[in-house]
Amino acid sequence: MEDTAIVTSIHLSNSPTTADTGDAILEVTGGSSLSGQVAISGAKNSALVVMAATLLTSQPCRLRNVPHLVDIDRMGEVLSALGLTLNRQDQALEIVSPTLTTTQAPYDLVSRLRASFFVIGPLLARTGMAQVPLPGGCAIGARPVELHVRGLQAMGANVHIDHGTVHAYIPGQTGRLRGTKIYLDYPSVGATETLMMAATLAQGETIIENAAQEPEVIDLANFCRAMGGRIRGAGTNTIRIVGTHELHGADYEIIPDRIEAGTFLVAAAITRSSLSLAPVVPEHLTAIVAKLQEIGGQVLLEGPNQVRYQPGSRILPATIQTGPFPGFPTDMQAQFMALLAHGDGTSLISETVFENRLRHVAELNRMGADIRLNGNSAIINGVPRLSAAPVMATDLRASAALVLAGLAAEGTTVIQGLHHLDRGYHNLEGKLQRLGAKITRHRA
Repeated sequence: MEDTAIVTSIHLSNSPTTADTGDAILEVTGGSSLSGQVAISGAKNSALVVMAATLLTSQPCRLRNVPHLVDIDRMGEVLSALGLTLNRQDQALEIVSPTLTTTQAPYDLVSRLRASFFVIGPLLARTGMAQVPLPGGCAIGARPVELHVRGLQAMGANVHIDHGTVHAYIPGQTGRLRGTKIYLDYPSVGATETLMMAATLAQGETIIENAAQEPEVIDLANFCRAMGGRIRGAGTNTIRIVGTHELHGADYEIIPDRIEAGTFLVAAAITRSSLSLAPVVPEHLTAIVAKLQEIGGQVLLEGPNQVRYQPGSRILPATIQTGPFPGFPTDMQAQFMALLAHGDGTSLISETVFENRLRHVAELNRMGADIRLNGNSAIINGVPRLSAAPVMATDLRASAALVLAGLAAEGTTVIQGLHHLDRGYHNLEGKLQRLGAKITRHRA
């Protein structure tokens, strides 16, 4: 399928295009209470890597619960450029790759989506070669790829970086990577997923130590197993993969998005509202729920995949330090900062995952927050109320934090930079409107 075909099939999904979001604004009028139940979409970070993993097989794959997001469209464009055929019907995505037309991912696409770098592992394992530009995405830190590169080299690949592109190939007659033991200096989600995919088609057993334990890693492992991969230990710090000659197609459902669920839990907390969320995997929300309860609310289990937030009388101060799963997720740091800025007392948030992920502090302060930076920590003195202001989203999760702050502020907050928001939240304003929020999207 050519690039124009993938754009047609993917964009028939209601996900806003970059052109749609670049000159749009959100107007959020604060003071409304929220009520009802919100439907949580499929996990963006799972869907993106599982889409890349379909490169491991020449047989058709069907992915269900795929969210309608700009990032999903961009990954679809990357796969289409490599020769895959994609067809989207609502939340189902069918992907077929009997033959690949190229092993070189296009720079103009990869530069806009960091997750597209994931294709290097399956491309290399399936074809014996890959050329993938260094990735782009949110400007929240360096996020280097040397862990991916060193892992692939340990599996027998020749890898070098030339003029901003990672070139990798498998030398020798077999055309296959070889299993080995790999220790990651840091439990990187991206490196764990890249190496796990590559190892599914390698010769022998690969052991990844100090592996990332995030739910999205488990979801990828389950998808690879559905294709016939032999993987044990996903969700622990040691993952074992026994390679096989080929994988087959699969029909697979993506897990619910724990970060979207966490964002709506904070929306309930910051507006002192009671909200029900489904579907969710409660075990994925443990750190988020623990902090919400420390802050003064209650999160009640209403069913195996449904939770309800009950507000407390106050928003109490808290100390938060981000870290790899099962620690507090860096993707929830900005949202909790908006919540604590509207609370009682002094809170402390320390960002340990990304070195440049506190740029939303200036925007929250524009709304009357009292937040001071000390290195990668933020000292938050809660204020009785926030006030509306024109603000600019600086990255994906910062954009959600500004929406949350707007829900609690006096007046109407105008948010620009919606291209960040639409990368990771499907129709956030529509879901909030149905819960009672006063929020609308306009052309600037």
